[in-house]
Amino acid sequence: MSIDSFLIAFLLIRHLRKFAQNTGLAPFWDRTLLRAQYAALALLVVDVIIDEDHVFQWAWHVFLLGLLWFVYPRPEFRPTRNIVSAVFPLVLVNIVVDFIELVAPAFDKKYNNYFDMAQLLAFGWVIAAWVSTQRQQKALEKERQKRLEEEERNRLIAAQNTQLESMVAERTAELVRQKEELEETLTELRATQAQLIQQEKMASLGELTAGIAHEIQNPLNFVNNFAEVSVELCQELNDELAKVDLSDSDRDYVGGIISDLVQNQQKIAHHGKRADSIVKGMLQHSRAGSGRKEPTDLNSLADEYLRLAYHGLRAKDKNFNASLVADLNENVGKVDVLPQDMGRVLLNLFTNAFYAVQQKQKRNPDAQYQPTVTVSTNRCDEDVEIRVRDNGVGIPDSVRSKIFQPFFTTKPTGEGTGLGLSLAFDIITKGHGGTMEVETEEGKGTEFIIRIPV
Repeated sequence: MSIDSFLIAFLLIRHLRKFAQNTGLAPFWDRTLLRAQYAALALLVVDVIIDEDHVFQWAWHVFLLGLLWFVYPRPEFRPTRNIVSAVFPLVLVNIVVDFIELVAPAFDKKYNNYFDMAQLLAFGWVIAAWVSTQRQQKALEKERQKRLEEEERNRLIAAQNTQLESMVAERTAELVRQKEELEETLTELRATQAQLIQQEKMASLGELTAGIAHEIQNPLNFVNNFAEVSVELCQELNDELAKVDLSDSDRDYVGGIISDLVQNQQKIAHHGKRADSIVKGMLQHSRAGSGRKEPTDLNSLADEYLRLAYHGLRAKDKNFNASLVADLNENVGKVDVLPQDMGRVLLNLFTNAFYAVQQKQKRNPDAQYQPTVTVSTNRCDEDVEIRVRDNGVGIPDSVRSKIFQPFFTTKPTGEGTGLGLSLAFDIITKGHGGTMEVETEEGKGTEFIIRIPV
């Protein structure tokens, strides 16, 4: 029985199968080597059962040579050539020894010790090659494991770096967002402060206006009442005059005087009522609003404040005259707004418009220029539109984007606080949910467009 040949074949096949599995070769090779392993086991069983040593010795030689011849030229098994090459001498020595024993038994017996020594050396060479191969494989496996650990470490470091960069980016974005929120809050606080200052000024002015209006109201009531009583007295005097016997000339003379007195008293009563209306308007304007929206006739409100702003400027400059154009659409009707706040907006826009045309007139005193301020209203599908247009000096492009900022003004120092348009913009956008836009051309005029949802 050739147990040594079986062990060599079995170990060699096992080594080749392990190599094929570790290197990921095609499953074909593993199946082929497994079949070779089964064939070696089958040959060993037959060798044990049939006691024909010489026959099976040559069968093992053929099996080993066939295995070596099949594996050695394959490029897939190139890394295993070291161990395969080491098996070749052992197989060749065994073949030579068995051949000599078969054809020259006497020679084999005489030099048997040398043949055994050759077989032992060949077998030792296989063992040495096997040990060397195992060491190389362990070294390669250790190097591969080290490389895998290094790759895993690098992957973890890269993942941590990515995570850190992501955290830094998120933190940076959060800081930028907080900075922007703080800046926005600061801007809102400044705007609120400016509005509070303006509201305090308006409240003080309202109290002053209310006090003056009340003081004027009392003597004005006496003027109106006595004017009406005087008209009635003149009518009674006329009636009594008809009962007195006078000449025609005297009767006409006295009647003319009485008629003149009636006309004068009627004029006093008319202008007294007009003054009373103005005083009531001042009281209403100075009265603090309820904070609730009320149905308001925007056409009447716009017309009232247009004339109030005009007469306010004429009170300062008697030589100033302008054309007032009111194109008010009756379809506008009543709209839910804050009347006092909307009045402040319109008064501010009209005052600015009259100031603009006045400045243009002063710059071109000899030109054929007619100052004109126009207010128009219109009702669209979802909002009401108010337009205030003038043909004044216009707004330069360099400051157009700043006109709604608090404390910004184009007027000389002392003539404007820079809070009017800012307050008007906030009243329209924040108080009424509308929009306020401006269209202007320097030297030709400006138009403010207010849209309020209904």
